[in-house]
Amino acid sequence: MNESLKILSGSAHPTLAKSIAQNLNIELCAAELTTFPDGETFVQIHENIRGGDVFIVQPTCPPTNQNLMELLIMVDAVRRASANRITAVLPFFGYARQDRKDRPRVPITAKLVANLLVAAGVNRVLTVDLHAGQIQGFFDIPVDHLYAAPVLMKTIREREIGDLVVVSPDVGGIKMTHAFAKALGAPMAIVAKNRVSAEEVEAHSVIGDVAGKNVLLVDDLTETAGTLTAASELLLKHGAKKIYAGVSHAVLGDKGRERIAKSPIVELLATNSTPQATGEKVTALDIAPLLAQAIARIHGNESVTSLFDTRG
Repeated sequence: MNESLKILSGSAHPTLAKSIAQNLNIELCAAELTTFPDGETFVQIHENIRGGDVFIVQPTCPPTNQNLMELLIMVDAVRRASANRITAVLPFFGYARQDRKDRPRVPITAKLVANLLVAAGVNRVLTVDLHAGQIQGFFDIPVDHLYAAPVLMKTIREREIGDLVVVSPDVGGIKMTHAFAKALGAPMAIVAKNRVSAEEVEAHSVIGDVAGKNVLLVDDLTETAGTLTAASELLLKHGAKKIYAGVSHAVLGDKGRERIAKSPIVELLATNSTPQATGEKVTALDIAPLLAQAIARIHGNESVTSLFDTRG
């Protein structure tokens, strides 16, 4: 690997950053990240990165504001150290759900974050499964948008689940569910839901046949697990046998972990895009090899298209 390639890690997910570096057979770039008594972040790079191709690994997961601000400060430090190119590696892109004005007098924070990254000095973004694909258009710089589907599908195939039906836990996930169903050669179904609040969801009907079938619920993101667990309980009432779930990002708090543990879900498969992908029944799948391949290809000015292949 070219010596100009540098991998920097923020404090959000150093384990993932270290694994990415190991997959690239390089060491993480030495850096100091500390906090002043008043809460301000201090960053110092302890290596010469002048002219370097620098990739900063920092998912903007909880604590979201702290991790985002730390990323911006790291970008500024790297830019002032005369790096040739700065790529923000965001395995999880926070604030992505606020991508439009769906009510009066609300912000579009996905666009705000895009503006902040560009203003700080980011030249390129590498991310995984944005909540809304059109967020790529919020950037006036290149965005490499990877998908977790190849990683999830590989594990699902290894489970050899028979009589499988792929289910979307809400109407908004139909496109993703269809892609999984097509790749796995399985039929699909949909759960209709009503969101009561940010943490409470009511699932009230199932479109499709799940009776006597094993089910795979697929979604891009789960936090409180309200949507997944409500859907799983309804599917069980409709005669589903074993219920699995697969998500790109598990940003689970205590409430989400508790719900998953008590739900009919047998196993939740999630990538390790965030350190919150832990808990009873939760299996974290490593996306470091996928991100490492993407970084190597970006660094070598090669195509990343083959990384989207979901065939078994």
